[in-house]
Amino acid sequence: MKTTKTYQLTIGDQHRSLPLIPINADTAIASFVLLGDDAMSYTAAKLLLPKLPVNFDYIVTVESKGISLAHDLALLSGHPRSLIIRKSVKGYMKDPLVTTVNAITTTHEQELVLDGNDVHRLWGKRVVLVDDVISTGSSIHAAQQLLNQAGCRVVGKLAILAEGGAAQRTDIQFLKPLPLFNLDGTVKEG
Repeated sequence: MKTTKTYQLTIGDQHRSLPLIPINADTAIASFVLLGDDAMSYTAAKLLLPKLPVNFDYIVTVESKGISLAHDLALLSGHPRSLIIRKSVKGYMKDPLVTTVNAITTTHEQELVLDGNDVHRLWGKRVVLVDDVISTGSSIHAAQQLLNQAGCRVVGKLAILAEGGAAQRTDIQFLKPLPLFNLDGTVKEG
């Protein structure tokens, strides 16, 4: 019988056993999948609500795992619309803005795309960028660059978890740190 290595995570009254998944020859991550975990998303949104800036116009996330969090935060904060940065150009998009990013959980470069209609909506606005987990910060950095190109100002960055070194960042708000792991399941140092 094979033993599965896991990490125990508690956010508010929500408890999850996250499987450790190798991402390269010497590192594993605790796999936190927010999509479809509505109780976790709503609980995390309620806990992140006090961390939101006082004044902002929109909550924005990058598809896909942060979508439910952006939705819940927008509704809880009295904002009827959240905006999604997509990972590919869609046929319905008008004059999309595009940039690229390499994230820790993907094996190849990805596009980040903002529909031109959303660019128009965001021009001159203050936005809060949210995600489920911030790891290397490359995705959130690329998203912020894209939003700057769209003419809006990022006034806050929030996540449920800050993974590895991201927990030391001072430019993000998060609920809990999430360690990186060695392949044997022990927590990586430094």
